[in-house]
Amino acid sequence: MCRFVCNSREVLWLILLHLGAACAAVPLVRWLGVRAFLPLALVPGAAAVWAAVRHGEVADGHALVSEWHWIPGLGVGVALRCDALALLMVLIAGGVGALVMVYCAGYFRRDEPRVGVFAGTLTAFAGAMLGLVLADDLIVLYVMWELTTVFSFLLIGHTPERRTNRRAALQALLVTTLGGLVMLIGFLMLGHAAGTYRLSRIVADPPAAGPLLSTALVLVLVGALTKSAVWPFSFWLPGAMAAPTPVSAYLHAAAMVKAGVYLVARLAPAFAHVVPWRETVLVLGAVTMLLGGWRALRETDLKRLLAFGTVSQLGFLVLLVGDGTRDAALAGAVMILAHALFKAPLFLVVGIVDHATGTRQLDRLSGLGRRMPWVCAVAVLAGASMAGLPPLLGFAAKEAAAQALVDGDTADAWALAAVVVGSGLTFAYTLRFLWGAFARKPGVAPPPVGRTGPALFLPPAVCALCGLLLGPAVLWLDPLLARYARTFPDPDGEPFHLALWHGFGPALGLSSLAWALGLLVFLAQRPLARLGDLLAQFDGDVVFARALWGLERLSLQTTGMVQRGSLPVYLGTVLAVLVGFEGAALVADEPWQHMAEPRWYDSVPQLAVAVGVCAVAVLCVLAGQRMKAAILAGITGYGTGVLYVLHGAPDLALTQFAVETVSLIVFVLVLRRLPARFPDGQRTWRVRRVTQLVFAVAAGGLVAGLTYLAAAARLGPPAGHELPTATAHEGVRNVVATTLVDLRAWDTMGESAVLAVAAVGVTSLVYLRRRARAAVALPVPGAGPGAGVRAGEAGPGSAVPGPVPGRLDAWKLPGRPVILPPRGGGSPVAPRRTWLAASSSLAPEGRSVMFEVMARLVFHPIVVLSLYLLFCAENLPGGGFTAGLVAGLALAVRYLAGGRHELAAAAPVDAGFLLGLGLVILTGTGLAGLFLGGSVLASGSVHAELPVLGEVHAASAVLFDTGVYLLVLGVVLDVLRSLGSEIDRRIERERARAAYERQRGGAS
Repeated sequence: MCRFVCNSREVLWLILLHLGAACAAVPLVRWLGVRAFLPLALVPGAAAVWAAVRHGEVADGHALVSEWHWIPGLGVGVALRCDALALLMVLIAGGVGALVMVYCAGYFRRDEPRVGVFAGTLTAFAGAMLGLVLADDLIVLYVMWELTTVFSFLLIGHTPERRTNRRAALQALLVTTLGGLVMLIGFLMLGHAAGTYRLSRIVADPPAAGPLLSTALVLVLVGALTKSAVWPFSFWLPGAMAAPTPVSAYLHAAAMVKAGVYLVARLAPAFAHVVPWRETVLVLGAVTMLLGGWRALRETDLKRLLAFGTVSQLGFLVLLVGDGTRDAALAGAVMILAHALFKAPLFLVVGIVDHATGTRQLDRLSGLGRRMPWVCAVAVLAGASMAGLPPLLGFAAKEAAAQALVDGDTADAWALAAVVVGSGLTFAYTLRFLWGAFARKPGVAPPPVGRTGPALFLPPAVCALCGLLLGPAVLWLDPLLARYARTFPDPDGEPFHLALWHGFGPALGLSSLAWALGLLVFLAQRPLARLGDLLAQFDGDVVFARALWGLERLSLQTTGMVQRGSLPVYLGTVLAVLVGFEGAALVADEPWQHMAEPRWYDSVPQLAVAVGVCAVAVLCVLAGQRMKAAILAGITGYGTGVLYVLHGAPDLALTQFAVETVSLIVFVLVLRRLPARFPDGQRTWRVRRVTQLVFAVAAGGLVAGLTYLAAAARLGPPAGHELPTATAHEGVRNVVATTLVDLRAWDTMGESAVLAVAAVGVTSLVYLRRRARAAVALPVPGAGPGAGVRAGEAGPGSAVPGPVPGRLDAWKLPGRPVILPPRGGGSPVAPRRTWLAASSSLAPEGRSVMFEVMARLVFHPIVVLSLYLLFCAENLPGGGFTAGLVAGLALAVRYLAGGRHELAAAAPVDAGFLLGLGLVILTGTGLAGLFLGGSVLASGSVHAELPVLGEVHAASAVLFDTGVYLLVLGVVLDVLRSLGSEIDRRIERERARAAYERQRGGAS
């Protein structure tokens, strides 16, 4: 049995160390250049060293466990566990990752573009892979799984200028992400069936077999097989060879593609006996091994040859670890290590050859064995291990696999036949690789060979030497790998143990048969190549490309039919779905049978205000002018705020008043670009009004009915009476604010993020036209030769024609004197003092002196009021949302009084900065609670006694509310600039263009 060493924080710190190094990679590369890969290599190297130090402890049966409670109330946490299988994967991911980073220091040029981003992404991938193999929670495993997918997408597409890289990255992302989503469904079903999402508990005590479990396992296998490029999902891996060679060596030979193999190996001890697990992995693994090996013989690109060889080996690994027997699992574990130690150096050797000769085509290479003898020796060592020749580790692994399948049942016998044929193909394409890369070919001129530094040569040499040394020393691996194999049922006979030599027996005979078969296949390449051309009628890559193109065409056609650009159609569709589904649910459930009579109103003033709001709503529908309808709609909102006041909810009333005021301003800004009156008198318009009336009455009646049913269906006592007690326990009295920033802080964070995204989306749509059109220089009447203004910067409606070339655009620089040219030309003069900084930029007919004076007088008090509402929210009405709206109203007053230049002077900060700062504060407050309070968004308070101020009470809720305040202020500023300033700029552009056209017409 395994023994546990709990709370081993080392496991968690290893992952965090990778993420920290990834963040520091870009500045490190700027400082050191490509040599920055050398210190970055220390991070995965530290993981490999840690695993090597812990080797004996884990081999003795200890499992290192680390738990980090994230949301204790919901049972959500980060659980990491390092046992024998996980330790093996940490050794591979860390050791090979460190060597690949050293290789990168010699592979990339000093002027390589985006090499800092590449270094950070590669380091982050190593951390995500480490988290994947150490995760002991299905949800954490899925998160790390998807992180590896995203990082691999970025690494494959490292050179986005090349179409091949973009296509390969997209293909890998689509296939593995689709498999990951399917796997997530399987995880949820598996966790539900087991009653826990802890992976070790599920494997130790699996749920009972049944249709639900079988379906869950099939979905999980889909994710694992797509990640490990098992047929029919194997086509994405050869395409990923467009990535730089270090990516191919690490992700697509040693690390990422092993994730699916690892997941199969992790779950096989518990579910290999469940139908259809074993049948699926044996059949698909054998098919993948044969098809991948066969296709490798037809490739002329050395890298793609190794890619199809990797596909073949992955099928072999899935077959072994998913077989469900103890000996096959032992063979699969040692084969995982052997594959990393021979396939990674072979990819790195291809990178050396490409780096030295400029080509990877085997028909262009000749005589490199004599000109690069040490590189050839490394390739021969790695290739011999891949072919299963003694005394390398690959030989010991294949001997163990053959012996495990020989002792198996009928299914294992069929799998053994496929393995023998597949091993023969492996031997054949290994010979083809070595011959193509290093042999001397008649009629092919030897290419010029450049120098290769030690950073390129040492990493593959170390991997190949490890494969050579671990062959005779495979007994040293047996205690660790046998610890994993013991999780399977014990075999009937004597369990198999790893050794380089087991004597003459069936396993050695089958290996000899595979070598002979491989040699014959290699010698008969040409006739077999013709046969392969006849059989290769269906290419998975071509099928995927055609399917993707068909899907794109279908999506375009569907979008053309559905997205008609009509907001009434969109809104009508939403309302129709709402009324239809909710109405059907009400009819089916009949909730009115068990409900009490709700209280309609508490006082007569409430009834009077409600009747007034209904009357105004009717007038709003009957209004013929858009502005009148907007104002009447605003009055209904203000009436709702009055109802909140009468019901004793000042917080809600204050928020309602602020929201309605901001909404009314937005309506007014938008209505400037719409006709003053609604269309009337047309038959089409009357039909549309009747349709809208039907939808509105149906939706409104449904919402009113749902509200009535919700109020009448209460079965228990209201919880509102308990909230003051709960908030008083924390030393605060404002129930609403405390609920939003403490009890329901997750909801507030989500809503804030949605609000920020919506603001950015609206702004992008408004500014889209501005980006598409360039400014046009228009002549200024009365100005000197060559003088002109940009269309859209000024026009007849402005007091000044606009910025003149060579002059200072002074109104865009708050705090600077505004220098304006006189109407008759000549020298500039300083304007008279005004109440607002940029109000002189408005045309006289568009100015209001009283409004300017009032705006100057009330701006700062409104800002102070917003800060008061922010900081008093613990015990008085207020909060970050309301305070942000009030501060936004202060900016709206300045804009309405002085125009867009006044808004720029009042808020000389980018709205996106406020949005981002608010989200950072919200997120930072949540993470601070995780570190200081033990859970995300855990609240805290500080009580202090200051010399002058006296007793001071500060709570984390105020900091959280500050983030909401800045975010809402950024949203309002974004709306004012997009729907206000930008529309002003377009109006000015149109007026300037019209004036210019009139001037040209008069001149002609």
